[in-house]
This record gives sequence, C-alpha cells and structure tokens, in this order.
Amino acid sequence: FRETMSLEHAILGFLNYSPLSGYDLKKTFDNSVQHFWPADQSQIYRTLTRLTEHGWAEMEVMKQSERPERKVYQITKNGRTELLRWLAEPAPEQASRSAALVQVFFFGQMTDAIILEKFETYAQTIRAVLQMYEQLSGTLITSLPKDCLPREQFFWMSTLDLGIRTMQANLDWVEHMINQLKKGKVPQ
Repeated sequence: FRETMSLEHAILGFLNYSPLSGYDLKKTFDNSVQHFWPADQSQIYRTLTRLTEHGWAEMEVMKQSERPERKVYQITKNGRTELLRWLAEPAPEQASRSAALVQVFFFGQMTDAIILEKFETYAQTIRAVLQMYEQLSGTLITSLPKDCLPREQFFWMSTLDLGIRTMQANLDWVEHMINQLKKGKVPQ
C-alpha cells in the first residue's frame, strides 16, 4: 500500500480539479506528470478501485449514445481531506537507483572505446529526454484545468523545470566524461 500512495494521491489531486474517467486520467498523467511519475492504464484503474473502496472517490456511470458507458470518478469530502493531509506531511523518502551508474562504477574493466560508445549513447538518450521535456512545457500549459490558478500553474511548471535542470546536469556530466576520454585523461 505504501508504494502506491503517491499514485493514489496524484489521482486524488487530479480529481480535485474535476471528475474524470480512467481514460481521461491517463491522458492527464501523460500531459502533466509523466516526466516524474508515469502511470499505465491498468495501474490507474486499480488505484481508482482502491480510492472508491477507501471512500476517497465515487464512481458514476454515464450513459452515452453510440459509445459504451463511461465511468467517471470524483473526489469525495474524505478524499479531499486525505489529499490535504498527504500534502501537509513530509515527502516520502525514495531510494535513488540507477542501472547506468552501476555500469559506470565498473567501467574500469572496459576499454576506452567501449566506454566512450556507452557515454555517447547516454548523451543521445539524455538529449532525447530533454527534447521531450521542452515539448512537454507547451503541452503542460494547455492540459491545465480551465479554472487552474496561476499559483497552481507555477508549481506544475516548476516540476518540469526541475526535470529539465536535472537532465541538463546529467548531460553536462556525461559530456565531461566524453571529453575526459577523448583527451586521454582516464588512467589506464
């Protein structure tokens, strides 16, 4: 239960803006917090079920002509209370893991040519993520709820800013390592 707490609270946060279907929630995740908290469709639906079981959300079946029924979820008073409680508590600690850094840690066993190729691949990957984040900045603004306050918009955009800064710092380090290798400054 503890691992999914952030997903539950992210969904409550979005439902706090407006009622949404599972499909709408997936689109909202993809257009807003995907850069730091991706969620797949099945995770969202399982979490919506738990939220209704906790009494934090309610589901309403909406009839549609020419389409299947649509299940729309909305936050309850207890759900809003839970969201505010969670927002006020200290941020949960998260273990930092990086398979790429484990590889780098043991690169001393590899040739410079192989290491250089790996770092150049890392750099390409980071540049692609940076490009995606920059495209996301336009999408993020348009995906904000219509009645979103400038204060909320500020904090939404600040999460993307951190993502960009973090990826840029990673790219700077990778490019530094590439330069070290190309200049022969790595001990043999």
